[in-house]
Amino acid sequence: MLSDPRFTINVDIFIPFHDCDPMGIVWHGNYLRYFEVAREQLLNQFDYGYRQMLDSGYVWPVVDVKVKYRRSARFEQIVTVRAVIAEYENRLKINYIISDKNTGEKLTTGYTIQVAVEKQTNELQFVSPDILFARMGIEK
Repeated sequence: MLSDPRFTINVDIFIPFHDCDPMGIVWHGNYLRYFEVAREQLLNQFDYGYRQMLDSGYVWPVVDVKVKYRRSARFEQIVTVRAVIAEYENRLKINYIISDKNTGEKLTTGYTIQVAVEKQTNELQFVSPDILFARMGIEK
C-alpha cells in the first residue's frame, strides 16, 4: 500500500543566502526546515496536512528526529528533498533524502517521528487515530 505515490514527494528548494553562513554553506539547523517543507507537502497530498490534523482533534508533535550530514548544501544550489512515509500504524515516521537536483548526489538523510496527541485531553495515542488511516485510504 505504501507504494501509493501520495506517500512520497520530491520538493525542490533553491538555497537562499539567508540560510547560509558567511562561507555560503547551509547552516545545519536549516535542514530540519527543509524536512518540514517536504513533510507539509507530503501530508497535504492525502488531505491530512496540519490544518486537517488540528481540525480532526489531534496534534502531531515531532518526538524524534535524526539528521545525517554527508555533504554541505551551498548558496544558490537547488536541492531536492524526498520525503517518504515509512511508518504510520503507531506513529508517523517520515524518511528524507536531500540531494543535489542537478547531479543527484546525496547531501543529507534523516527522519522525523511524530505521534498523535488528542487535542482535548492532551493524551498520547499509542495507535494512530482512525482519521489517519481513512485519509491514507488504508483499512485498519
